[in-house]
Amino acid sequence: MTPPTTLPVTFVEVVEIRRITPRTARITFEAEALADSVGTRPDQQLKLCFPRPGQSVPELPAPTGDPMGWYQAYLAIPEPRRPLMRSFTLRRRRPGTRLVEVDFVLHGDTGTAAAWALRAVPGDRLGMVGPSALYAPPVPFAERAAAADWVLLAGDESALPAIATLVGALPEGVRALAFVEVADVRERQPLDGPAGLDVRWLYRDGAPEGSVLAAAVAAAELPPGTPYAWLAGEAGAVRALRRYLVAERGVPKAAVDFTGYWRHRLTQDDAPTAEDLADARELQERLAGR
Repeated sequence: MTPPTTLPVTFVEVVEIRRITPRTARITFEAEALADSVGTRPDQQLKLCFPRPGQSVPELPAPTGDPMGWYQAYLAIPEPRRPLMRSFTLRRRRPGTRLVEVDFVLHGDTGTAAAWALRAVPGDRLGMVGPSALYAPPVPFAERAAAADWVLLAGDESALPAIATLVGALPEGVRALAFVEVADVRERQPLDGPAGLDVRWLYRDGAPEGSVLAAAVAAAELPPGTPYAWLAGEAGAVRALRRYLVAERGVPKAAVDFTGYWRHRLTQDDAPTAEDLADARELQERLAGR
């Protein structure tokens, strides 16, 4: 299948809000337009556009035929009107509808997305860019999982929506370990996968975010053979875990997919660090290999 040449840009409207844990809100949106491919594979990424103070709805960039044309149109919006943009994983699309579910981590009345989610009511509108097969991995998750000796999934609560879709896509007979770091036992969510899935919940219980994940994997007795590893969450913790797997466990770099979803003391509005840029270059190189 030929990848699309642009990302879709549309408005979405809140139709339902549910607290699935004390610190997680699952918000269902109805999209004005939605491609048929949305929700057909795991780990689909999207961006939500939030209105600036004084706006009831965000001003959206005009879609173009260029894969990155939407972003140039976004930057062309004068900064006082330019929407604040945050990245999410599609948790689920309700079959046969234009309804999509997105999970928000409620980490207090700070941060663009968390503060909005605390006050959201049905009828509120945001903008959505994506999801799109334009950024699909060159080899599908299920194919990589089936080709490996076993699968390692590791992340914090920001990665839970993606992990939930990935375990649901695991082929039968594949052995998989999922390490999930959350604030405390109340933040556990159901993770339904095949019989070979072993989920290990890690509780910070007041420790700094991202501080538990790498240490838990390092202390674990891992299965023999070469895994396919998928890592996501706080950027520093993800980098530490990836380095450990490669240097100490001998996992080939090509067998590790990793993404820093967020950074301590920084937001997506802040400039990328040198390590962020290095991660982005590696991702671009992998996508170029499609």
